[in-house]
Amino acid sequence: MIYKLFNNFYILLTLIIFNVLPAVAQKETRADSIIRSSSSNIYENPDKAISSGLAIYDDDKNTLETRVKAMIMVSDAYSSKRDYQKALKCFLMANELSKQSNNVGMKISILNKTAIKYQQLKVYDKAIRYLDEAEKLIVAIPVHDSTQMPLATNLIVRGFIFKEQLNCDIAISYFRQGIAVCKQVKSMDTQPILSIATYNMGNCYTLLNNYGKAKESFNEALMYANKAKAKSLKAFAQKGLAEVYTLEGDYRGSISILESALEISKNVGDLILNREIYKGLSNNYLAINEWDKYQLYQKKYVQIQLDIKESERTSISDSIEEINALQNKKIHDEKMRYGWIIFIVATLAIMIIIFLVKFQIRSIKSLNQLKSNVEEMMRVKQKNIQ
Repeated sequence: MIYKLFNNFYILLTLIIFNVLPAVAQKETRADSIIRSSSSNIYENPDKAISSGLAIYDDDKNTLETRVKAMIMVSDAYSSKRDYQKALKCFLMANELSKQSNNVGMKISILNKTAIKYQQLKVYDKAIRYLDEAEKLIVAIPVHDSTQMPLATNLIVRGFIFKEQLNCDIAISYFRQGIAVCKQVKSMDTQPILSIATYNMGNCYTLLNNYGKAKESFNEALMYANKAKAKSLKAFAQKGLAEVYTLEGDYRGSISILESALEISKNVGDLILNREIYKGLSNNYLAINEWDKYQLYQKKYVQIQLDIKESERTSISDSIEEINALQNKKIHDEKMRYGWIIFIVATLAIMIIIFLVKFQIRSIKSLNQLKSNVEEMMRVKQKNIQ
C-alpha cells in the first residue's frame, strides 16, 4: 500500500516537472523576447517600452534576472524621455532587486548603468566611482565575449564625462578605445551605442575646430544609426553634421540637413533634439537673410524652450510629490509600528495585572483557609483539654 502511494506520488511529481517547467521556460523565453523587441522602442517609442517593461517586472512568475532586465529597460526609456529622476528611481529598484542574485555579469551591467544615470544627472564623482567598481569586476573575469560590451560601455561613459567637463582630448581617447572594443562584438545590438559614441566624438572634434574629423565622426554616427533603424540617433547625427556646415559657412547645406533631421524627428518626441534643430534652422535662415523663416523657427525655438521648462517643473513637482508620499508612508508605518508596540505592551500589562490580582485573591483565600484551619485546630485542642 505504502509502495503504491509512493509510486503514484513519483508519477505525479514527474508529470508536474515535465509539464510545468517547460511552461515556465517558455514564459521566460517569451518575456526575454518581449524585452529584446521592446528595447528597440527605447528611442522611438519609449512609452511602449515602459509599458512592456513594467508588465514583465510586475509578474512575480518571471525570474529575478528577467525582472531586473525589464526594469533596466524601463529606466533607459525614461532616460530617452529625459526624465532622469524617474530613470534613476526605476534603476535603483532594479539595483535593489539584483542584490538577490550572484550573477556577476548582471552586477557589472548594473554598476555601468548606475554610472550612466549619475552622468546624466551630472553627478560625475559618483559616476566615476561606479565605473571604477564595474571595471574591477570586468578585469577579474577572463577575457571573453561577455566582457567586451560592458568594457566598451565603461570606456564610452568615461568619454561622456570628460566631454561634458570640456576635456575633449581625453574624451576622444576614451571614445576611440570604447569604439574599438565595441566593434569586436559581433552583434547588431552594438549599432546604437556605436552611433552615440561616434556622435559625441564628433561633438568633441567640433569643439576642437577639427571640422574634417567632426564630419567623419558624424557620418559614421549616421551610418550606425541607419543600421540600427534608430530615427532619433539619425536625427542627432544630422544635427551634428549641420552644425559643422554652419561653422564652415555653408548655411544652405546646413539647412538642407536640418530639414531632413526635422522630418525624421517628428514622431520621436525628443524636445531637446527638436529645440536644437529649430535653433539651427533659425540661425541659418538669419545668416542668409530669410527673415520670415528665421521668425518661424525662432518662434518654434522659444515655444519649445517653454515646453522644456514646463516639463522640468512637472518632473520636479512629481519628484517632490513622490518624496512626500514616501515620507507620509514612512510616518504611517512608524505610527502603525508604535501603535502595535503600545497595544502589545498594554495587553501584557493587563495580563500581568490580571495575573497578579488572581494571585492575590488566591493568596488571600489560601491565607483565610489556613487561618480557618488553625482556628479549627485550636478549637479542637481546647475541647480536648476540657
